[in-house]
Amino acid sequence: MTDHSAELTDRLIRYCAIDSQSDAQSPSQPSTAIQLNMANLLVRELTDIGASDVRLTDYGTVLATIPGTAPGPTIGFLAHVDTAPQFNATGVKPRVIRGYNGGAITYPDNPTLTLTPDTSPNLAQKQGHDIITASGTTLLGADDKAGVAIIMTAARALLADPSIPHGPIRIAFTPDEEIGRGVDRRLPADLAVDWAYTFDGGSVGEIEYETFSADGAEVKIEGVSIHPGWAKGKMVNAIHLASKIIAALPQHSMLPELTDGRDGFIHATDMTGGSSTMTLRFILRDFEREGLEAKGEILRAVCAAIQATEPRATITCTITPQYRNMRYWLESDMRPVDLARDACRDIGLDPVSVPIRGGTDGSRLTEMGVPCPNLFTGMQEIHGPLEWVSAQDMARATDLMLALVRRAAQPG
Repeated sequence: MTDHSAELTDRLIRYCAIDSQSDAQSPSQPSTAIQLNMANLLVRELTDIGASDVRLTDYGTVLATIPGTAPGPTIGFLAHVDTAPQFNATGVKPRVIRGYNGGAITYPDNPTLTLTPDTSPNLAQKQGHDIITASGTTLLGADDKAGVAIIMTAARALLADPSIPHGPIRIAFTPDEEIGRGVDRRLPADLAVDWAYTFDGGSVGEIEYETFSADGAEVKIEGVSIHPGWAKGKMVNAIHLASKIIAALPQHSMLPELTDGRDGFIHATDMTGGSSTMTLRFILRDFEREGLEAKGEILRAVCAAIQATEPRATITCTITPQYRNMRYWLESDMRPVDLARDACRDIGLDPVSVPIRGGTDGSRLTEMGVPCPNLFTGMQEIHGPLEWVSAQDMARATDLMLALVRRAAQPG
């Protein structure tokens, strides 16, 4: 196998330095214009390496084709260009710790921050690897620019060596995955594949076909505003009502910081406003439809109970579907999953399938009729300043993509 780690490192450093953070509060598509900087760069790079049908759609997705060199199904590979809104992603300064020695990693722009195998257990297995991190004040953006780098590196290798047997391959780089808007309704038809894979997973060997089901919720509180000097018996402070709603939600069984495994949660993501009006936003997560519905009912019931204590206020709770567990569809036809597992074994790895405590573009694509499991990239500690990835782990993911398309082109 060719060692792709140098190319992957170069690509990831270049990609992560580009600010492409999405914004859930923006109504535009994509939600931020800066994502198009990444998209336009990828259009140029795909064109330069010889991909066909390269275009940027009007909904912000980059599409391209690698023509087949052998009979086989048409397979898609996807990654998203946006980075998470939860943490600073402006001014990312990627750096490489070459030949990691197993000790503590410090950060030049944040001396109080330390990454160790104690805080990130997977790091203990990476002695000798080249570890890529940010500088301490931003996230890195390996979620999911590691996936972008992996697909681009494999695409260049396939286009440079037509002797590698593979069927037609479609590539898609999407915006706004982090805010649940990565899959436009037109994408399944534009992608035109038999099935697809996202490179948006974590540890080496993970082949994932089960995600959370997800809803978003918005609670609006209209209080009664009046000068505080003459407020007695008249003012209804929306901040106080918002605090009561937060306090009345289950505190020990449904907070993300207190759950793991197959537990779902209700997560308050932001609170804005003032004494007269407040807006609370939540994400609801569960692996089962029934559990997700139950969490929505809990939030509605809490809002109704607080409303009953203060009839002069108006509290509305709106719940919006986001995505559903891809397992509901994939478990009826596991061929894409089995193919990925076999390709994993082809490169000497034991495949591991664990439920994703999150979602991917594959969740929506699978629900829309395009089976789309998720494949590992190596990224760790995502959405925060400790985010890191091993160049050698990304190289294994690149090997997986190449092995997968080879295997898919085999007769039978």
